[in-house]
Amino acid sequence: MSKLYIVIPAYNEEENIEAVAREWHDVVVMSGPESKLVIIDDGSKDSTYAKLKELAEELPQLSPLTKPNGGHGATLYYGYNYALSEGADYIFQTDSDGQTLASEFGAFWDKRDTNSVTIGYRNHREDGFSRVVVTKVLKLVLLAIFHVNVTDANTPYRLMQRSLLEKYLPKVPKDFNLTNVMLTVLFVHNKEKVEFLPITFRPRQGGVNSINIRRIVRIGIQAVKDFSKIKRSL
Repeated sequence: MSKLYIVIPAYNEEENIEAVAREWHDVVVMSGPESKLVIIDDGSKDSTYAKLKELAEELPQLSPLTKPNGGHGATLYYGYNYALSEGADYIFQTDSDGQTLASEFGAFWDKRDTNSVTIGYRNHREDGFSRVVVTKVLKLVLLAIFHVNVTDANTPYRLMQRSLLEKYLPKVPKDFNLTNVMLTVLFVHNKEKVEFLPITFRPRQGGVNSINIRRIVRIGIQAVKDFSKIKRSL
């Protein structure tokens, strides 16, 4: 039976984490006894990790991890490497803010063998106009630098085959802010079997987003510099 690891980074998500963990734990249970829900606390200042440890006593396939704060991209990098080291056959990633739906996972799982990676795209977004603008600007930047036309490069809803992640994760800088974006670019640039499927993207279900527009702009400027460096190595 296939071993699925669901990787979810979490930072200061005490309001959302229980509902998210329960919803996605049901998915790993249906995927088989060796599948795991891996939620990585990224040095939260609230009770996120304490709640995860309590939940793990009730949810047998939940593996809570914690690490010093390093940002979303670094936490994904950590989680992906952990899943590979544990022998995962398939790695799925989503976020801990409750904006995505576990009920839509089945369409992705059905394509696990026909696609190297299946990535969601947020065609009807409810997370604010500014976030939509950021996604559109990112699409133009990737087109200009890498000459790839990517529907939604940073969607936190993706199912990847082990072999694909093993091949491309080492090409991503360890502390890169936009790990998922860079992976998407590498997949598309190298003409891997990628399919984009529409997903629901709700408003944040609780708590406060830790990334504001000023920080997004700062990350974006640094990302353009990093993208240019990475482009020269392709």
